[in-house]
Amino acid sequence: MPRPARPAHPPSRRLRAFAALVAAGACALALAHGNVTPQAVDTTGLAPVGEAWLNANPYEGDAKAVEIGASGFNQNCARCHGLEAISGGIAPDLRRLDNDCATLADKARRDACVKDNDEYMITTVRHGRSRNGAVYMPPFEGVLSQEAMWAIKTYLESRREKPLPQ
Repeated sequence: MPRPARPAHPPSRRLRAFAALVAAGACALALAHGNVTPQAVDTTGLAPVGEAWLNANPYEGDAKAVEIGASGFNQNCARCHGLEAISGGIAPDLRRLDNDCATLADKARRDACVKDNDEYMITTVRHGRSRNGAVYMPPFEGVLSQEAMWAIKTYLESRREKPLPQ
């Protein structure tokens, strides 16, 4: 009786090669996120907002702020939050930031919701986010001006998944 042909590589060797390939891919993804160095944003053309940190977006609907914010977002945020704020899964999809507000029928409640989101967003951008010692988002205070942060928020408002009723 003829002997069955032996596989060219024992299954354990193929399994180890596959595991090594998966590990290399995971490392590449982790390194692709990289050590992001924040970039300053030129806010020429925006009205200064002063030294005190604001809790609501002073540039809402400002076309120049959208333009500056788009540039600032692409330089500092797109690596994690995706081009044009469409997340690829590494970080939240920021087009959805105000979705809960958009569904509120009462204008006063909707405005309060947007203000709460403005405060949450500016605090997160200023101080970053970490959990159990792992940094999920670096702090941008000291690198980005308040004007730049609000311009980025204005850009994100222009990219909302659910536009707010007027």
